[in-house]
This record gives sequence, C-alpha cells and structure tokens, in this order.
Amino acid sequence: MASCNRAVLNSMSIAPGNSRPRRAGAFTLLEITLAVAILAMMSLAIYRFMQSNLTALGISAQNNVTDAQYTGFANLLAAEWSSLPSGVGALQGEPLKTDDRARDEITWLTTAGPGLMTRYAIGEYQVSMRLRPVSRGGDEMEIGLMRKLLSAGTTADESWVPLLGNVGSLEIRYFDPRLNVWVEKWTDTVTLPRLVKVTVGRADSPVPWEAIIALARTPL
Repeated sequence: MASCNRAVLNSMSIAPGNSRPRRAGAFTLLEITLAVAILAMMSLAIYRFMQSNLTALGISAQNNVTDAQYTGFANLLAAEWSSLPSGVGALQGEPLKTDDRARDEITWLTTAGPGLMTRYAIGEYQVSMRLRPVSRGGDEMEIGLMRKLLSAGTTADESWVPLLGNVGSLEIRYFDPRLNVWVEKWTDTVTLPRLVKVTVGRADSPVPWEAIIALARTPL
C-alpha cells in the first residue's frame, strides 16, 4: 500500500525544470515600440542632415552663379573701355542720386562689339550704363546698357540690355592721373581716365561689389 501511494506521488510530482512555462522566442510590444521609436529618431536625424546639406549646396551654387555674373560684367566693361579712343569725347560720366541712392551714369561711343552685345551693328552708337527699375513703379533695380544709334533722331532706335539684377545702387569714380585722385565726374573730351572704379550695392549682400577697370597701362 505504501509503495502504491509512493508511485502515485511520484507520478503527480512536477520536474523542477518545468515549474515555469517556456518563453517563446518573440519580442514584446514594449520592445517593438522602442525599436520603432529609435528608427524614427534616426530617420529624422538623417533627413535633417540631408536637408541642411542640400540647402547649403543650393546656396553655394547660387553664390557661384552670382559671382560669375559679376565677373562677366567686369570683363565686359574692361573689354569695351580698354578699346576707347582718346580725344573724341569717347567717355563721359555724371554723378546722380535719387532717394539717397547712388545712380551714377557713364556714357561712351562705340561701334559693334562688347558694348553693343553684337558684332553686326552698323554705324556709331551712344551707350549709357545706368541703374533703373525692372518694372515701372517697382522697387527692384537692375543695371543695364541703353543703346542709341547716333544717326537716328527718334527714341525708336533705343534699346535696353539688362546686365545685373537685384542691385541697390551704382557708384562710378574716375582716377585722374594729373591730380592723382579719384573724381566723381568725367567731362574731359581729350583724355580718358586712367582707371574707372565701379561699386555696386547688392540687395542680397551687405557688402558692395567693387571692380577697378584699367583704361590704360599703369606704370609698374
């Protein structure tokens, strides 16, 4: 009898290793939630990093385009003014100001070439570089060339060639080697200035752009 009871107790006993149910090899809801949150934070950080880099690249590319425009502008003036003849009133400049904004104007005589932006013009032209609004009554300004055929008596033969946009002012100074100073006005019909300094106030930068154009060889 005792042996039967012992057998029954042994059969009803539970092995120590099976006292708890085995855990299945799966993630809990909390672990999945944490993993998703970490992935979301990493994705957001990568997106912001890429966005800032793309913005910086866009700004750099735009600055390069603007710098190239101003470099081309300076090269155009150098090519045109360096070929002007002396003794025929080929270049004159007047200081102008409107609404406390420097809007100087420079005028020269030329035939077909860089100043006219064409090789096939016939006759002699008067070209004036000036600052004017992009649209009538607007605040946005641009620098361009006003071309006028000297043999024409009407304004129908005038044409405007825009060169630089988004500018705020235009200041032109002339270096007089006889006085060894910069002057704001040039009316000499015999001698050309040695140097012409062009300063452009940029609407997109607090620092104005400046170029000095040589009209004659300067001594070393």
